[in-house]
Amino acid sequence: DKLARLAAAIAKDGASHAVLTDPSSIAWAFNIRGGDVPHTPLALGFAILAADGSHQLFMDKRKFSRQVAAYLTQLAEPHGPGEFQAAIVALAKSGAKIALDPVLAADRLRMLVEANGGAVVAAADPARIPRATKNQAEINGSRAAHRRDGAAVAKLLCWLERQKPGSLDEISVVTRLEETRRQTGEETQMPLRDVSFDTISGAGPNGAIMHYRVSRATSRKLQAGELFLLDSGAQYQDGTTDITRTVPIGQPTQEMRERFTLVLKGMIGISTLRFPAGTRGSEIDAVARTALWKHGCDFAHGTGHGVGSYLAVHEGPQRIARTGTEKLLEGMMLSNEPGYYKEGAYGIRIENLILVTPAQEIEGGDIAMHGFETLTLAPIDTRLVQSDLLTRDELHWLDSYHARVLAEIGPMLDGETLAWLEKATAPLPHDAKI
Repeated sequence: DKLARLAAAIAKDGASHAVLTDPSSIAWAFNIRGGDVPHTPLALGFAILAADGSHQLFMDKRKFSRQVAAYLTQLAEPHGPGEFQAAIVALAKSGAKIALDPVLAADRLRMLVEANGGAVVAAADPARIPRATKNQAEINGSRAAHRRDGAAVAKLLCWLERQKPGSLDEISVVTRLEETRRQTGEETQMPLRDVSFDTISGAGPNGAIMHYRVSRATSRKLQAGELFLLDSGAQYQDGTTDITRTVPIGQPTQEMRERFTLVLKGMIGISTLRFPAGTRGSEIDAVARTALWKHGCDFAHGTGHGVGSYLAVHEGPQRIARTGTEKLLEGMMLSNEPGYYKEGAYGIRIENLILVTPAQEIEGGDIAMHGFETLTLAPIDTRLVQSDLLTRDELHWLDSYHARVLAEIGPMLDGETLAWLEKATAPLPHDAKI
């Protein structure tokens, strides 16, 4: 029971109560979702959790259906958001020890508690780690969401490859992708709830803008000889997705293929990594960069961010980055997205979502090691792969990944799209790799 776990954590922190101000934590703790935040199924509000189980929830009750209201009253005493500060004052006057996250909670709350005789306990949001370490139901839901989403992305990529260079612009691809996701969701009886963020659809030099957002004023045609970067995601009731694929429009240059392969080597490095308990994201970030560094290149963003379960597509505290100080724990979901950006020319990013797996013994080793399970299922464009830059193990990973993509999403496709997927996931020649 989530609330019982949180109550125990509050007591362990030496507090009688804890204030939740993060809408993701409130949504996770009470198993509710809302529509107050674009592309993220959150309901804005506050919660005061108690070590003795007498929880209070502060939200606009007009948001609740009769069924939801009946459910929530079994878990917490409901209040309007305007009653929140008065409740803090009342608890403080009773001598409560109130845990506030020093990063998330407004300083106004600390002042209210201390001014009314209460004690402030500085403690991290008690839901942040339990929310980040997905349970089995959340993991199973994410796997299903990624199969569905992978089928939709495959349909889009198949369609895109058939289009004549110069006939599409960035917005038309975004529109088609959302239509494809919606249709695939309906076919699998798990409707698309929303996109998980504004799609990054960057052709040519726009792809080199890391957080580009297409508009009617900036939308470019997808021209021959350019790269096209598509970073998108979906919200389904069983999971949140985030995927980036980079594809050539027409014939890519040798430099494009080399840079793409260096990025791919970094992504494979993270995908195949084994690491001991206690490892932090900052300690593995360089794995995604090593191949690029050897060629005098790098990328100016983190390798990966945390991802929620039908929650925020960017979720903390876990991340793979120089600033990633949180330990990577079993069940944490992250992105794996190294890139390369040549200003004014093109951008490359390859992104899969990954899941931290339980630590397992390695034959002949001394300690158990965690690893990553790749969740995302969509082909990586091998027209951009310079296979002589890949080791035998890297080629094996790519072939094995593509075989899994075909096995898992192939049954959801047919006709022209299935034929395209079979070709797109065909093994690469290995020659005499060592």
